[in-house]
Formats: sequence, structure tokens, C-alpha cells
Amino acid sequence: MRKLRVFNHVSLDGYIADAKGDMSWAHQQDEEWNAFVAGNAQGEAEFLFGRRTYELMASFWPTPMALERMPVVAEAMNGNPKVVFSRTLERATWNRTRLVKTDPVAEVLRMKQTPGPDLMIFGSGSLIAPLAEAGLIDSFQLVVNALALGGGTPMFGGLQAPLRLKRTDLRAFGNGNVLLSFEPLR
Repeated sequence: MRKLRVFNHVSLDGYIADAKGDMSWAHQQDEEWNAFVAGNAQGEAEFLFGRRTYELMASFWPTPMALERMPVVAEAMNGNPKVVFSRTLERATWNRTRLVKTDPVAEVLRMKQTPGPDLMIFGSGSLIAPLAEAGLIDSFQLVVNALALGGGTPMFGGLQAPLRLKRTDLRAFGNGNVLLSFEPLR
């Protein structure tokens, strides 16, 4: 069975984007961090996005700037298969993207039972709570950034009950980021 992982930057107060949907606060780069990101981008995965995150990613990763600044990550983002969940988007135009207008929980359950690479969610707070509540997320990698936003897009917006997790790893970076890895307690 395919695994579903979440990789997100998060502020100290639990937001994955600020009140305007901006994530530029999460880009604290240095040599150590850039090496980690490039290594983490290696390998095959199928990316899952909500509409807002999809539009943000599709507007950046295919650009010459992305290819110049982060070629390894841009290659993975552009080359790997992608699914965007949206009831309002008319079509998905980014390379290798499939649009799904049905229930994300049912579709991800189906996807996990089919052959293919592991599944990965970036951003997409609208997907995380329902998929976590359905027990479909296998692990979380959260990059905690040393700032509080005071508002924005919560990572677990709409969660109906506490989600209990166990920490599986911890890594601090020189740029102030802390990577916390978790698995759900089942």
C-alpha cells in the first residue's frame, strides 16, 4: 500500500500561510537547509494539492526563476505526477496534473490501494484535516519556523477531534528551522 506523507512549513502559532496566503516567510535559506531540501526532493512521489496550493505551486515551479534557484526541487515538482482536488477549478494545466472534483477521502483511499509512488501533500490545509481524521496520513514532516503570524491558513483547519501523534525525529538547522517528524498514534 502506498504511504501518504505531509511536508509543511508551519509558524509557531500553527499557520501554513499568512492571512494573504503568502508563504515567503518560510524561505530562510542557507547552505545546510538548501542541501536538505535538495536531498528531500530526490525520489519519486505523487503530489496532492488543494486548489489554492496548486495555483501557488503552478505559478512558481515551472518558471525560469525556480529552475535557476532550485533546479533539483523544480525538476521534481515539474516532473512528478500531481493531483489537484477542487470543485471550482475548471482544468489543471501544470505538467502531469490530474484534476479531481470528487471527495478527497474516497479518492486518496483508492489511490493508496493502487500501485505507484508514495503520496505527498505540501500546504493544502483543506486536505489535511479530513485525510488525517480518516486515518489516511502515515507521517508528518513539519518545518517549524521561528515566527508567529497571528493569523492565516491553519494546518489542521476543521479538525473535529484531537489528532494524537508520536514524534519520530527532530532536527534543528542553522537558519532557525526545526524539522519535527511525527506519525499518528493508531
